[in-house]
Amino acid sequence: MDTLRGLLARERRNDRLALRDDRTGREYDTHRLLTNAWKVSNLLHQCGVRAGHTVGLVGRTPEAVLAFLATASLGAVVRFDPSDENDLRAVVAPTDDLDRFDLPPGSTPVAYGAEPDDPGARYFERDVWSQNPTLAPSAVATDDPVLTADASFSHADLLDGAERAVERVGMDAGRTVAVRAPLALAGTVAAGLVAPLLTDATVVFPDSDTVADVAVSIDPAPEEAVCDPTTLLDDSP
Repeated sequence: MDTLRGLLARERRNDRLALRDDRTGREYDTHRLLTNAWKVSNLLHQCGVRAGHTVGLVGRTPEAVLAFLATASLGAVVRFDPSDENDLRAVVAPTDDLDRFDLPPGSTPVAYGAEPDDPGARYFERDVWSQNPTLAPSAVATDDPVLTADASFSHADLLDGAERAVERVGMDAGRTVAVRAPLALAGTVAAGLVAPLLTDATVVFPDSDTVADVAVSIDPAPEEAVCDPTTLLDDSP
């Protein structure tokens, strides 16, 4: 696999559990996750997102995962929890968080959760549902940037980091991977999102009672094998 777009290949869809949010009880099998990521790619494409554009993502939620995969598939760049919105083509965030963004002209806010009052905002739940279940067309290269954190990271960087995470903790099909570190760290994205999807493990957004097979965490987790995201890529705080 050369780019993250390969994670969304049609033949990868099945009934394996791909994402679990223990805080809300929501679950996505691979078929549902990939199909919805395709729909989000079409929504973002309608919002004008193209290769090289930057999309801000807020939250550690299924919506953020779907938007991350969709943005990557378009050849665009993700910034998690953005503090600078001057170059954002779109931002995907909980409705209550949209007010803090002063987006440049031509940018689109996409709200999830409660329906937004702002007529200029797209509503994730409604607008994703209405999209065609096909992946928006785009040409993506392995050295294209896909994530900005403390630095810029390419598709190849995240895939390499994911492979290192897999080797370090023996991540494989059926294992659960608790994402405990911030997604604003590129290493968390590589180990906590890309690696599980690559190996058919399950991404878990934990609650206080969650015990997973692997924790993507900066801190020790006695009952879980720990993958420290700050040692995978050059984004150490």
